[in-house]
Amino acid sequence: MKKIKTALLSYGMSGQVFHAPFLELHDGFELTGSWERSKKLIQTDYPNVKSYASLEELLADDIELVVVNTPVETHYEYAKKALLAGKHALVEKAFTTTAAEAEELNAIAKEKGLKLTVYQNRRWDSDFMTVKQVVDQNLLGDIVEAEFHFDRYNPLLSPKIHKETANAGAGVLKDLGPHIIDQALYLFGYPEAVHGDVRITRENSLVDDWFDISLYYPDKRVRLKAGFFVREAIPAYIVHGKKGTFLKQRGDIQEDVLKTGAKPNRTDWGTEAAEKEGLLHTEINGEVVRKNIPTLQGNYYALFDGVYEAIAENKTEPVTAEDGIKTMKVIDAAYASSEQKKIIQL
Repeated sequence: MKKIKTALLSYGMSGQVFHAPFLELHDGFELTGSWERSKKLIQTDYPNVKSYASLEELLADDIELVVVNTPVETHYEYAKKALLAGKHALVEKAFTTTAAEAEELNAIAKEKGLKLTVYQNRRWDSDFMTVKQVVDQNLLGDIVEAEFHFDRYNPLLSPKIHKETANAGAGVLKDLGPHIIDQALYLFGYPEAVHGDVRITRENSLVDDWFDISLYYPDKRVRLKAGFFVREAIPAYIVHGKKGTFLKQRGDIQEDVLKTGAKPNRTDWGTEAAEKEGLLHTEINGEVVRKNIPTLQGNYYALFDGVYEAIAENKTEPVTAEDGIKTMKVIDAAYASSEQKKIIQL
């Protein structure tokens, strides 16, 4: 199997938790190192890799794939430099700060024949995968409405300065928003219009920390919400169809397990506790049923499988730049809608 030499643009929580463990596990990748600005940590965990002193040094090395896992406001600049240097790129969410930036990166990648992938790992969360299975199997009939939440109870400001400083990449709409926006578009397609309400609710916050977005489709409405003052969460996924309802709480364990330092595997990885199974209440073959649905196994490894196949076998990226552009267009529209207090047509 061809090894794709891969470098990270930072080795903080994102590099340590979401990228390096999977690059190490996957037979198709070779982790060459990471750009490290102050703390030099990667060689403690991976002694045989490099710690690059600058982006220029990293891009000059013999690598094929660059993981852009730096703060959102830097994604456009760093991804552009990587593409212009002839490297494939895997870019964290939010893809960029605007749809226009995303479109420019896509154009560069197409022109140079490079693969540009958006890191939307939440498509492979166990909870969302189970919701998608229920919808795809038409267990609810025609979907009328859906509501996705990414709620937390955390009134304190983040210690990560870039997350709380007013800049083009900060705010919950560009932090948690891309997760559930991408999931909604992946499941239901691109909407006709967007209504957004974006607010600041925490004391002394300089960035948005609450949003309520409605996606308008000809036959359904999809509501997306996130906030930091939800002490008792409702189901994260609520889907109503003409035959029934499916409710699923957020339950994917992968992030929490990775944060303990545990390494992913290919067997029981991403298996939720049985008590978090979703509730299906619907009609099947003329009979009303109300039962729990076993949760599918989550696995971020599948995203890296897709990235490998895109580069090594010239297949379509698992999350395309076009997907990322659509998510950014929804985010741009949500901000415009909130400011103008009107529905924005897409």
